[in-house]
Amino acid sequence: MKPLFLSFAALLFTVMVMAQGKNNSLEGIPARERIVTGGGLGLSFGNTVDFVSISPIIGYAITKRFIAGTGFTYRYTKYKTINPPISFNDYAINPFARFTVYNGIFIQTEYEHLNYEYYVGNGETARKSFNSFLAGGGFIQPIGRNAAFFVMALYNFSYTASSSVYTPYQSPWVIRAGITIGGISF
Repeated sequence: MKPLFLSFAALLFTVMVMAQGKNNSLEGIPARERIVTGGGLGLSFGNTVDFVSISPIIGYAITKRFIAGTGFTYRYTKYKTINPPISFNDYAINPFARFTVYNGIFIQTEYEHLNYEYYVGNGETARKSFNSFLAGGGFIQPIGRNAAFFVMALYNFSYTASSSVYTPYQSPWVIRAGITIGGISF
């Protein structure tokens, strides 16, 4: 875990140095106008599984191209193929740093602490925590004066594939899309 933390710190430091350009300043912009909010919403209802995910984010534009903030996630999953049906509630917090490289193309690093439930058999569930370091990039496109649509792909460097241990992720890749409101970086 220490090499992952050092990699994250080095990447964050590099991004902060790159963000210091003169035409990147937010001097004179009120603090309330630097706040970015948004997030994602996931819904799926079917014969075997129901799924609801809510992922709000809040961030602060440090410069025109650099945003730091945190996200929160709540996931509800109900499996109908188990008799009686069983449901899980998962919670996560994920501080992040995002740097816009060029015309809406950005890189992002993120640390996620996920507390999740999983099925152990005989109608019983267990709860575990899972920490992930994610990094990747994406694209953000304005859809109005103060709103934008984003899509991103992050790689989970903490992912381990194991047939003997339950993991909350089926793949090391995390794909997201959503809306942000406010902020200077788009």
